[in-house]
Amino acid sequence: MSNFLKSLIIKKLENLTADELLYYAKQYGFSVTEKEAKDITTYVKTHPINPFDENERIKMLQALTQITNAETAKKAQKIFNELVHSQGLGHLFY
Repeated sequence: MSNFLKSLIIKKLENLTADELLYYAKQYGFSVTEKEAKDITTYVKTHPINPFDENERIKMLQALTQITNAETAKKAQKIFNELVHSQGLGHLFY
């Protein structure tokens, strides 16, 4: 089951649109410009990411910091952690 869930999560990341990212940013209370949303989704589509590997998550957050800023990257990391735990998926990521 965990491999199935992992595949779904990776697919969602690969297919994330800028509009979806803007929606999630608004929903979770952090600001991302339209250009940043496009840059982030382009990065995710052009750089394969394994969000289940801590080192790859760190690389992704470093890239996010370069695309946006450190505050936005920290908020994104916090939201990611909250979502993982609220959905009972912590065992897949740590």
